[in-house]
Amino acid sequence: MSDCCTTSAGNTAHPGKHRCPLNGVEYSEVSRRTILHHIKDSWKWSGSATSYYFCDDPACDVVYFGSDDTVILKSQLRTLVGVKETASDARLCYCFGVTRADLEYDPAIRDYVAAQTKLGLCSCETSNPSGRCCLKDFPRCCKK
Repeated sequence: MSDCCTTSAGNTAHPGKHRCPLNGVEYSEVSRRTILHHIKDSWKWSGSATSYYFCDDPACDVVYFGSDDTVILKSQLRTLVGVKETASDARLCYCFGVTRADLEYDPAIRDYVAAQTKLGLCSCETSNPSGRCCLKDFPRCCKK
């Protein structure tokens, strides 16, 4: 398993950026593999753009968008995107199923997730809709 949650200086897995066609904010590239794990009826998705990006703006209905400005909306996914949701059952960690409510009840869960991640037992690259490390989605108040 690759070490999905660390990067070395100047070496990022998805260095590309592109502006969301709906909100105009620039976001990072995400792999087609990640999209295929979250989109409904993935066998029907053609994915014709050269590159795809993840929009994490909670106010924007777009989740993924292509370099050709095609969009994939929240309603087109089979996964709820935790960073776009406000409910207590919104996911923070897709690898281990941790919700905001879980973390509020037991803040030590973050330590567990961090330890498993260091051991390479996470699957953030595909499990997290952003394709990035789930630890980045934990609220700042819960970081050590």
